[in-house]
Amino acid sequence: MEPGEIAKISLFAALTAVGAMISIPIGPVPITLQVLFVLLSGLLLGPRLGFLSQVLYLTIGAMGFPVFSRFSGGVAVLYGPTTGYLWAFPLAALVAGLLRKRTGLALAGSLIGVGVIYLLGWFRLSLLIGEARAFEVGVLPFVPFDALKAIAAVWIAKEVRALLPEDAL
Repeated sequence: MEPGEIAKISLFAALTAVGAMISIPIGPVPITLQVLFVLLSGLLLGPRLGFLSQVLYLTIGAMGFPVFSRFSGGVAVLYGPTTGYLWAFPLAALVAGLLRKRTGLALAGSLIGVGVIYLLGWFRLSLLIGEARAFEVGVLPFVPFDALKAIAAVWIAKEVRALLPEDAL
């Protein structure tokens, strides 16, 4: 792996951590900007590096650094109510990156990436509080916000790509 790739992976792991700190608690799952940076990692870095940036983010959090929402960290967070959402981040970045790279459909990739986050997050939360309640508190309140984040990610990625030379990303 090249040093530039390591820097890009690290940057998006850090941005995802910053996104976690911007948090609005509304129940067991807070509204954060993590999803925006997860999607951007796939759209800007591509599927491989986007995936790895989110794996790094989870690894740093598992090591105890307070990079998750509410300034939390540690392995226990990766087994709590938000586990499914967190574990879905690498897959969402992968999906967003793959669809943008192979089909040029960045918005579809972003929306499907959000769907992956919802599916895994809802599944895990439903094991704790039941399917209907998990959908009610872990998916529905987030749909409008995450749709806006997906649109914003596509727009930001397009603007960044227009400003930087092709080989910079």
